[in-house]
Amino acid sequence: MAIGKNSSGTSLDNEKGADIVVPSGNTYHPGFVDSDRDDLNVVCPPHTTERKIKNRIDWHILPFVSIMYLLAFLDRVNIANAKAFDLQDDLGLHKTEYNTALTIFFVPYVIFEVPSNILLKRFSPRVWLSMCMMGFGLVSIFQGLVQNYAGLLTTRFFLGVFETGMFPGCFYLIGMWYKRSEAQKRYSLFFSSTSLAGAFGGLLASAIGKMDGVRGFSGWRWIFILEGVITAVVAIIFFFTFPSFPEEAKWLNEEERTFVKARLQAEQGNNGAERKITFHDVVTVMKDHRIWLGGFMYLGMIVPAYSYAFFSPAIISTYDYSPIQTQLHSVPPWAASFAFSLLVATLSDWTQHRAAFALAPLSISIAALAALLSIHTNTTVEYAMLHLVTIGTYGVMPIVVCWFQMNLGGHHRRAIGSAWQIGFGNLGGIIATYLFLDTDAPYFTKGYSICLAFILLSAISSTLYLISIHLENKRRAKTVTNVGLSEYEKTEMGDLNPEYRYMY
Repeated sequence: MAIGKNSSGTSLDNEKGADIVVPSGNTYHPGFVDSDRDDLNVVCPPHTTERKIKNRIDWHILPFVSIMYLLAFLDRVNIANAKAFDLQDDLGLHKTEYNTALTIFFVPYVIFEVPSNILLKRFSPRVWLSMCMMGFGLVSIFQGLVQNYAGLLTTRFFLGVFETGMFPGCFYLIGMWYKRSEAQKRYSLFFSSTSLAGAFGGLLASAIGKMDGVRGFSGWRWIFILEGVITAVVAIIFFFTFPSFPEEAKWLNEEERTFVKARLQAEQGNNGAERKITFHDVVTVMKDHRIWLGGFMYLGMIVPAYSYAFFSPAIISTYDYSPIQTQLHSVPPWAASFAFSLLVATLSDWTQHRAAFALAPLSISIAALAALLSIHTNTTVEYAMLHLVTIGTYGVMPIVVCWFQMNLGGHHRRAIGSAWQIGFGNLGGIIATYLFLDTDAPYFTKGYSICLAFILLSAISSTLYLISIHLENKRRAKTVTNVGLSEYEKTEMGDLNPEYRYMY
């Protein structure tokens, strides 16, 4: 049967295997916009089906990237849990020094996003991401041994250095395995590991916090040490088992690798995996205004996302809970966002539409933040609103990233564009670290107001991006697409190829 948007079946998506031969000359499948382009197929090896191959890809890719990012996010935000167990008092932090420690993480995290993706392509995901994982695992352990403010700043800085490649690298890797029509559930499942990390972090911190005094260490030190040890051990295992690009997959035979590459090429064109990325590529990609819009789409979501990740224990503690109860009450909003994110992703893939699912859930966060700005005497309602903020924010983030990055064609444009979106967007993390100061408790009016403004920024940017790709698709539909471009020229142009169509 045809491999198209109306296919049905099981697994993470509803597409059955196919054995139909591609019509000669069909090397490009722009995707969703024109239904007459949805009948391009590739030859599936006779000993298997497309569904079985995708099941194998799922099991070889998704568990690894999800576990890696779960541990990365856990090591990044566990400082919020540590704060609830007297980190500030033990290290003698005053005024905004804790917030500065949060901020310093994002300086290298933002700067090294694009270089990290270039190195990822050069060394392979298995080598590069596993090395980075070992690095931030060890730094997390050292973070539990610091004795003063300077030591905390140093460890937070190097944590940012080693974590810089995790998110864009994993997103980039996923994008090199899946077609756009089947990517959203995979992206959201991976991204939802942040919600699991938040929930798991709260539960783990509530348990580890009871180790206060063991071996002479405070409970907050054990949070860093034990979670860092777990990360380092997993990194060693991943160095030998972590997946790479389709061209390097040893668990597929040659015929299966050819099929996987062909089905992606049929949709996105030749990806140019063998070609090294140059500085000229970076400059060329950054001239595209849609690349900048992608950055602002993500920036607007990062501010409320990190605000909750870093300050949920501080916010919830104002509801008069004990430190242990504060950790436990931080879990349900994370769990709610995990479930909602998967629901939205499933609907997005089912309808093969991204824009509505990137915009509609934002109204939930907007309404919840507006309520938090006006309700100050009913902690039950305030706690409920935190659930809505998280589901609206964390439910939309993977949609925004998948929509933007899967619309980028070719290895070099996707590698640079994905790193730019994540790197630029994470500037919002710097902003978020100063929004919820202790002096603003218990109402946190400034923090909620700024989060609301940035969500509106994301909504506006996403709308402009939608308008831009809609107009571009209309323009290309009215012009001659067969202009005699060679395969090399198509590869170089990526999604700028006049035959390409952007997905809405």
